[in-house]
This record gives sequence, structure tokens and C-alpha cells, in this order.
Amino acid sequence: MSAQKHAFMLFTKAPTPGLTKTRLTSVRGGFLTPQEATDLYCAVMLDVAEIGHAALEELKAAAGDEGGSYDFFVCSSPASEMGRLRRIFEASFPWPIHYITDHGKNFNEHFDGAFKQLWKLGYRSAVSIGGDLPSMPVSHIVRAFQWLAYFDSAYEAGGLVFCPCQACGVSLVGLTERTPMDFDGVFYSPDGIPALDAITALAEARGIPAAALDPVSDIDNAEDLAHALSLARSHAYVSRFQPEVMAPKRFLAWADETGVVVNTPPNLDHDPREAIDA
Repeated sequence: MSAQKHAFMLFTKAPTPGLTKTRLTSVRGGFLTPQEATDLYCAVMLDVAEIGHAALEELKAAAGDEGGSYDFFVCSSPASEMGRLRRIFEASFPWPIHYITDHGKNFNEHFDGAFKQLWKLGYRSAVSIGGDLPSMPVSHIVRAFQWLAYFDSAYEAGGLVFCPCQACGVSLVGLTERTPMDFDGVFYSPDGIPALDAITALAEARGIPAAALDPVSDIDNAEDLAHALSLARSHAYVSRFQPEVMAPKRFLAWADETGVVVNTPPNLDHDPREAIDA
């Protein structure tokens, strides 16, 4: 029997002004220029790639020579931008990266089709995250694959693992090859159903075993960016003492170069404290 193959998939797109992180730009209520938002995404995307790679190295070490393979995939579209995206990654990392192009009429089809491509390539399980998650713990990715291995061995329907984000969505999704799951209508629902609710409902309706990891925030707007930057600065310090914590160094370098700092104005809307404070 051949060793099983497992895939980590970074679901992303080529950083492009006017198309990347536009909610952070001044034309959509943010404060960055289109180029600054693009540079931010490129920095964060590469930091997230390092997190994914570290998780795969940990899984490979634990599995040993007979434990199967853990491969790194970058999934993006359109195909015309894949060459540029490949050059961005190859300029930063020496380790092997596989590339696939996702297709579809909407995000749901793109996401669903990406997993189906991995199944056709013979992968037994896959974990996908986005490129805007600099606070994603390495341990989340490791645990996601561990949950999938358990589900695959214990349940006929395989299993599902997900990590919620701060906006009723998901920042990590993992499946086994035989999990009866698709993402039709899950993301950007016209009926206003949050992606987390939709995924949970689908899993329950189809009897899919599922595991949830602790929430991890992505970066969509200025408030998200502030939260992520505070976390990044905290991680930069505690990583000296916690080997499992990775500091997103490119993200921090971008903030320093751009001059972005986090400032919290006095909270004048707090509950009264006159009966508590001396």
C-alpha cells in the first residue's frame, strides 16, 4: 500500500493594486493607498506561507519516513497571474511549492474546485487557509491535519475541521478526500447566511464529523489591521520564549516602513465606575 499524501493549500491571489485588500484603501473607507494595501498583502501572504511551511515540517518530523507526504500548494487565479505569483514565492523560499489554478463563476466554485483538484492528484486530506492570517498558529495547521487523520480512520464520512474568523466566517478549512462536503452557497451568501453557519449546517445535514479550532482573525478593514498589528508586535516579543510562536517579520517591516501604528483613543462609552473607583 502506497503512503498517503496530504496537502496544505494557501488559497490566495497575486497582490495587485486596486484588486487587493481594497477595504483598507481610502476610496473604500480605509486609510492606505492601493499600493500600500498591495504591499501589505504581499508581506502578510509570505509570512503566512512560512507558518504553513513550519507546520508541514513539524508534521513530517512526527510522521517519519513511512508517514506519507505533506506538500505545500499555492492556489490562485486567474491563470495569467500565476507566473507573477510564482516568482514572488520563488524569490522568498527555497523549498518546493506546487501551484494550481482555481476556476469558477464565484468564490464557492473556486474554493470547491481547488479541493477537487487535490483529490484528483491523489491527496487523502487537505487543509486550506487564506493569505491574510499572520496570527494563524502553526499548531492550528498541525492539529487540523491530526483531526482529519482521526476522522479518516474512525468515520466512513471522513471529516471536516474549521477555524472561525472574527466576522462569522472561517479562516481555515480542512477536509478528507471522502468527506461529502461542497461549498455551494457557503461564501458571500445572497441570503445573508454567514459562512460559519452555512458550513456547520451542511456538516450537520450530511452527518459529517467536524472539529472547530480557536478563532483566528483575518485582515479586511482598518480595525482588523490594528488588531493584527498589535498581535504581531506581541508575537515578536513572546517568540523569544515560545518557540512555537512565529513573528510575522514581513508584516512588521511593512508597518515600520509605512509608519502605521496602533492608537487607541480614550473609551468614553464604558460602563460607569463611580461606585467602584476610589
